[in-house]
Amino acid sequence: MIGQTISHYRIVEKLGEGGMGIVYKAHDTKLDRLVALKFLPQQMTISKEDKARFLQEAKAASAVMHPNVCVIHDIQEHEGQQFIVMEYVDGQTLSKKAVGADHRSALNVNEAIAYAIQIGEALQEAHSKGIVHRDVKTDNIMVNTKNQVKVMDFGLAKLKGSLKLTRTSSTVGTLAYMAPEQIQGGEVDARSDIFSFGVVLYEMLTGHMPFRGEHEAAMVYS
Repeated sequence: MIGQTISHYRIVEKLGEGGMGIVYKAHDTKLDRLVALKFLPQQMTISKEDKARFLQEAKAASAVMHPNVCVIHDIQEHEGQQFIVMEYVDGQTLSKKAVGADHRSALNVNEAIAYAIQIGEALQEAHSKGIVHRDVKTDNIMVNTKNQVKVMDFGLAKLKGSLKLTRTSSTVGTLAYMAPEQIQGGEVDARSDIFSFGVVLYEMLTGHMPFRGEHEAAMVYS
């Protein structure tokens, strides 16, 4: 899709793929700015559940207007594929920024605290609107070139009162960050995000995870 123009967005490069979408960097030719376009993977478009979850991500994230939350600009469709137009964050994930090559923290305590405050404020804003992120991890947090945190990917977010869209055959989120009640398939709330936030803070300070294991069962036991 590189070089292709969709609506008034010209695809510049592919930024990544995984989980709930494929993300491209694009040039908004109408407003002359860089944006990110997040598409559902082609093989997932047949599932109404996945489409619903994708739209729920946009709805959840767009309800949170905060400097530390990635801005959602629009939702559009191209050849049957829905995509979200969102803020392009020039920077790197917190996982890359925080963990050094020797698996020690690449951050000093003051840097970790500064990032933690921004993440906490973003989550506080989301929670005040009844939104639980449910997938807080360093891979879902970007740090831009101005050293500002942007919490990304509300694809697993659960809006209070919304349709429950989680697959029953799989556990959402990333196991190493998940609160016990989430691992057990129970109801989650803001406290589940706070647990995951605690894991993120531990990772920022130490460079490794508090809970580890060679396989899922070992991780759950930990």
